Amino acid sequence: MTPAASSTVTNSSSAPEPSTVPRFSPQVSAQAARTTWTLLDALTPIKTGQCSIRLWDGSVFPDDAPRPCTITLHHPGSMRAMFERQDALNLAEAYLSEHFTFEGDLAALFDLSEEMAQWPMSPLKKAHLATLLFRLPRVHAARPRRWRERAHLSGRPHSIERDKAAVAYHYNVATEFYKAFLDKNMVYSCGLFAHADESLDDAQIRKLDDVCRQLNLQPGQKVLDVGCGWGGWMIHAAKNYGVQATGITLSGPQAEEANRRIKAAGLEGKCRAIVADYRELTDWESFDAIASIEMFEHVGREMLVTYFTQALKLLKKGGLFLNQGTTVETDDARRRYPAFIKQYVFPDGEVVPIHVSIRASEESGFEVLNVRSIREHYVKTCNHWVKNLELSHEKSLEYVGEPTWRVWRLYTAVSEHGFRVGRLNCYQTLMRKN
Repeated sequence: MTPAASSTVTNSSSAPEPSTVPRFSPQVSAQAARTTWTLLDALTPIKTGQCSIRLWDGSVFPDDAPRPCTITLHHPGSMRAMFERQDALNLAEAYLSEHFTFEGDLAALFDLSEEMAQWPMSPLKKAHLATLLFRLPRVHAARPRRWRERAHLSGRPHSIERDKAAVAYHYNVATEFYKAFLDKNMVYSCGLFAHADESLDDAQIRKLDDVCRQLNLQPGQKVLDVGCGWGGWMIHAAKNYGVQATGITLSGPQAEEANRRIKAAGLEGKCRAIVADYRELTDWESFDAIASIEMFEHVGREMLVTYFTQALKLLKKGGLFLNQGTTVETDDARRRYPAFIKQYVFPDGEVVPIHVSIRASEESGFEVLNVRSIREHYVKTCNHWVKNLELSHEKSLEYVGEPTWRVWRLYTAVSEHGFRVGRLNCYQTLMRKN
């Protein structure tokens, strides 16, 4: 499969106006516009890159020539709000606070961010840029309505109670919001694309079926879906392979939606979703197969052996376990998980290199049968999610606030970039209990 090159958004001409814009006098606005132009002109990657910068007064830097991506600064203090604290979390919060937005080819935007990160600057240059930045007015503006607060968790990391709170923070958002950008089966994980133009619906069905075939499911078998979400995989497995399926999730609304979908499919008695932590199960050697499709990122590095050991105990002898999860290229803890993701998306989430996962599974007693990278498919999956979020923007705001919509738009776009450049990967690991 050829990976998608970008997330292309086509509504740049109708970008929504921010709901909260600080007021500045005409004199302050004019002076800030001159300073902003000077500042942008000093940033070579921006001046020569593929992004246009549209100022609040309608002017466009560096010129009016069409470019793949446009960044809009909504007021005279936008750039100061974006870069005053010089960290990625502050920049993300400036976007959530509607100080700026972006439209168009998001690959161009993230390519620019990579160039800026590598652009060499002398101490003198940094001092000059800082002087320009702090000439811009400081922003004093209220948070936009329906602000999404950072996650505030208490208790021991990866205790059952804290994990429940972490999962609730992400997944207990309105189910209708997820329906607006996911496929028809509400599969919140990487699909498998036969070709670049395949629909998300078809790619997700292919993935569900692929997991069933790797697990060699047979009629009458008992299977467990760890982190079942809204029930997509276990419904597919029960309907098409005749298995008895149990799904577990820490999200009450997810379990409710999964059981509603099970009833609608006429599969009551064949599968069920329950609210439970994987560590709470004691049905030892009850399951012929276990699937865990991207619940892995919630486990935590220190709990990996516990996670795999528990799966081993739940499986019958000879049973198969398929674990699909996101990994990261580096073992440097400082670079593994961006602060924005931890604060606003997946609190306590952790991604590790694939070798860490494999070692933990083998230490737990599993035999690793196969390891497959599906990274390129995740580029396309995230591409679809970003597009769907853009297309469903107005409808989404019936269920969540603008800041929450922006959180999901930013995190799916950042994820697409991470998979595109290889900073992130996604592996399917098939294991057997001997």
